[in-house]
Amino acid sequence: MRSESSRAESRGHVTLHPGYDPIPDVSLPMSVSVIEQAKIQAQVLVPLVKALQAELGEARANALVRKALGDLYRGFGEEFWNAKKERDLGKAVSSAFRTYARDDALAYDVIEQTADAFAFDVTRCAYAEFYKALGEPELGFLLVCTADFATADGFGPDVRLTRTQTIMQGASHCDFRYRRDGGGAQ
Repeated sequence: MRSESSRAESRGHVTLHPGYDPIPDVSLPMSVSVIEQAKIQAQVLVPLVKALQAELGEARANALVRKALGDLYRGFGEEFWNAKKERDLGKAVSSAFRTYARDDALAYDVIEQTADAFAFDVTRCAYAEFYKALGEPELGFLLVCTADFATADGFGPDVRLTRTQTIMQGASHCDFRYRRDGGGAQ
């Protein structure tokens, strides 16, 4: 029989003590918008990432942060997709995106919405405004924008997100393009 520690390690986690789960369910109440959650998280994550960068070097620290947060956001994507039970990609992603846009966090124009696609351009981003005001747009990209791809991975192996630019990195808009490979809602 395997110990709790070896089971956790086989999932790719490091156990600090028996029974410890490094990703506990500490979801903030839905009354707190995603933009407000991002601002709260930044109070801890920005100094943590800066300390990691100073200790490990920027490239290694950023890769570690992308991996850790990627696993977390991929799980969020899977949970959302499974709970939604909506196989129409356009409807599902539109619904998810409205959550991120809540409290006037984003302004966006829908380009295409079908059963196999959801394409839109973000024209104003309060997340980018917040991180630019902190003087940390690079960390905003690392902590906020890269989560989009991991979350999309959680929607299933047939869903692809492409994006060539972001407001966080200085572009005029973010160009999100979600597509289902092979067509046909599943």
